[in-house]
Amino acid sequence: MESGIKIEKIEPGSIADELEIEAGDRLLAINGRPVRDIIDFGYYSSEEELLLEIEKEDGEIWEVEVVLEEGESPGILFEAPKPFSCTNACLFCFVDQLPKGLRRSLYVKDEDYRLSFLYGNFVTLSSLRPEDVSRIREQRLSPLYISVHATEPDLRSKLLGNSQCPPVLDLLKELASAGIRMHTQVVLCPGINDGFHLERTVRDLAALFPWVASLAVVPLGITRFRDSLAKLHPVTQEYAGEFLANWQPLARELAAQLESPFLFFADEFYLKAGKPFPPLSDYGELPQIENGVGMLPLFLDDAEAVLSGAEPLAGGVVAVVTGESPYSYLSGFLCGLAEKTGVTFRVVPVKNTLFGDSVTVTGLVPGKAILDVASSGGFSGAELVLIPDVMLKEGEGVFIDDVTLEDLRTALGVAVEVCEATPSGLYDTVRRHCAV
Repeated sequence: MESGIKIEKIEPGSIADELEIEAGDRLLAINGRPVRDIIDFGYYSSEEELLLEIEKEDGEIWEVEVVLEEGESPGILFEAPKPFSCTNACLFCFVDQLPKGLRRSLYVKDEDYRLSFLYGNFVTLSSLRPEDVSRIREQRLSPLYISVHATEPDLRSKLLGNSQCPPVLDLLKELASAGIRMHTQVVLCPGINDGFHLERTVRDLAALFPWVASLAVVPLGITRFRDSLAKLHPVTQEYAGEFLANWQPLARELAAQLESPFLFFADEFYLKAGKPFPPLSDYGELPQIENGVGMLPLFLDDAEAVLSGAEPLAGGVVAVVTGESPYSYLSGFLCGLAEKTGVTFRVVPVKNTLFGDSVTVTGLVPGKAILDVASSGGFSGAELVLIPDVMLKEGEGVFIDDVTLEDLRTALGVAVEVCEATPSGLYDTVRRHCAV
């Protein structure tokens, strides 16, 4: 196994560039301390005077002295760490429900506390070693995002498919004692970790506030590829309505008791139940928005602001692609935007032909399903087609099924643009194309 971390890029004109450090070199140590990953680099490079041990591609070892001004960066960029693999066999694992033929990265099950700290990935911490805990404490890797699912040890082991996982509460208490902030989640499986099991989990985690800073309850995702897997019950419209009626009072009780919003429910519960969202203020600083909690309330708030300032444009016909679940909210916004701008909008909800009827979110819409809509004339007459950025792999223009943006442009024969999946982002993109 190679030591150190590989340098991916050197910023032109930086100190590293002047010292002839190059992409492909490996950083082995900083001030005599071995560097294992980009977290170590960030932790050890905070000093003003650095002695870098560099291994060149030909194997030659350099020792390079660097003196930084306050706030100055050496200008070295690294590859993302290769994730540690997950050894759990979760009952509800979404990866296990993927069909063959998708891009390879989607089949990677990561269980890496480093990615939790760096990117907000949720991890169970079930395979955390004592030396990992020591590192988290020493380098204060905070916040972490932790999949709890249940605080009862036996139930959690069942959910994770791992009889060896340690009691999660003991670990959370140890991290809390070190001042590590944590955002937690429960993937709700009807009939398994709901009811009194969920109440125990909620109250156990709330007792660790403020170090456990939030808890999101999100419904399990079920695709049509579960034939060989354990049978699980989906969150239905009826279940979602009863769930919110039963649990919203506890969320309000805890918010009052802790003087801060703590218990959150995924937007999908409100969508499935057909219930109104709480006011945006109930979501605090939106700590779980990347987990699908508060996205639509924020969308509605942004929509109101956009409509209040929208101006007339040159017109035209714009088709906006979306998943099925946010269709009504997007339609309402675009109806108002059409009145303000004079642009004709067509909302095109795309049925998820890859995963099945129960998967309705925009971010999992496959490119082939959009191509199918195009082949049946679903975009005829449109002069511009907008694709929300959440449908594509960041920076690559590829849908979840490896259909590319260029494939879509070729099939449609009209302008296809990617827009930020917010009212502001959509309006800005339309304004650029339909300016008076």
